[in-house]
Amino acid sequence: MEAIVSAVLSDDARPEDIAALPLPESYRGAVIRKEDATMFEGLATRDKDPAKALRVEEVPTPQPGPGEALIAVMASAINYNTVWSAIFEPLPTFTFLERYARSGDPDAVRHDQPYHVLGSDLAGVVLRTGPGVRGWKPGDRVVAHCLSIELQAPDGHDDTMLDPEQRIWGFETNFGGLAELSLVKVNQLMPMPGHLTWEEAAASGLVNSTAYRQLVSRNGARMKQGDTVLIWGAAGGLGSYATQIALNGGAVPVCVVSGQRKAELVRSMGAELVIDRAQEGYRFWKDESTPDPREWKRFGARIRKLTGGEDPDVVVEHPGRETFGASVYVTRRGGTVVTCASTSGYRHEYDNRYLWVSLKRIIGSHFANYREAWEANRLIAKGMIHPTLSTVYPLSAVGTATQDVHRNRHSGKVGVLCLAPEPGLGVRNGELRERHLPAINRFRVPTD
Repeated sequence: MEAIVSAVLSDDARPEDIAALPLPESYRGAVIRKEDATMFEGLATRDKDPAKALRVEEVPTPQPGPGEALIAVMASAINYNTVWSAIFEPLPTFTFLERYARSGDPDAVRHDQPYHVLGSDLAGVVLRTGPGVRGWKPGDRVVAHCLSIELQAPDGHDDTMLDPEQRIWGFETNFGGLAELSLVKVNQLMPMPGHLTWEEAAASGLVNSTAYRQLVSRNGARMKQGDTVLIWGAAGGLGSYATQIALNGGAVPVCVVSGQRKAELVRSMGAELVIDRAQEGYRFWKDESTPDPREWKRFGARIRKLTGGEDPDVVVEHPGRETFGASVYVTRRGGTVVTCASTSGYRHEYDNRYLWVSLKRIIGSHFANYREAWEANRLIAKGMIHPTLSTVYPLSAVGTATQDVHRNRHSGKVGVLCLAPEPGLGVRNGELRERHLPAINRFRVPTD
């Protein structure tokens, strides 16, 4: 592994030098184990500790099959699917791996292991490619999006997210990005933005693409200039990119955050309309089973006060159960709630009168297709959208990093160094970085 790191960090390593590097028989990865799948039974979600399930272990190195690439992972990042995997919710991910192995794809059998290497983001370098690969070669510096598809059915040929065999790499497949090596399909690869460090480049793949599809794409809300966009958790991983995309696209974000420091973060991005939920004390449920419409109305009145009397054209909804009723209520007549994730619970409750009578729409949105991910990455490469990385952990501390996200102790994305020996490495375009450094630094807000 030392030879791989040395070659990747070298400025004069040629593609043939990278291709000639011997591959190790095993590598370190952040894994959960099938034998632990019942360890949190009987506990409430908030009481489950992902750090108790996540381990960093040596696992065998897979060989790339047709259309695949083996990547030397310099850095990765934590997503909510890492949290769900490590607390075995809504069900153990080994169910996904077993189902994939039964799909009929002979290469899929490898994914069904007693361990699951997690991670749906990476920045790194191509080490090997499998048969039939064109367009990518050893030595290419890449980031990966997390859509794994087969396209054996007609359904996905208009929008690949509709492929019946669509999976999220590192969540519903094995050999994810929180590791020293990772196995991906080559149609997951995108060029690494040259002005970013490894850890910055690894922060954006999943959440930036998700926010792009939710807001901009024809498959999402089709946001236009002047739209008022309500963004829940606007200082978090998904929300911080949604805020930037709204601003970059000429919309007016209304940013909902929890805490003064997070309010300062979204203001530093250029957002002017901010609601601090913690300070203003919104409680959308009277108890575990009873919503409180009075709080929806109070929240809507606060939004209209900020916007000069306008309701949101678009609501970026990802908390789920806790906020969904309020989201439907405050959306303007004919407006759109675009929903994913449901980090506070999957069972939503809302008053349908506010939806049907006011001709509102709910759109389910799940990650992004390759085109959407590529366009979102292009915005990063052009310096129009910036990574929102709050803190970086070594791979050995991946349990603590995941715990931070589970406990909402983070702002932006939480990064993980895999093969990169320290933060700050990997920049190739110093001129572009210098130009955008104020924005990059502004979005780097340490967690407490």
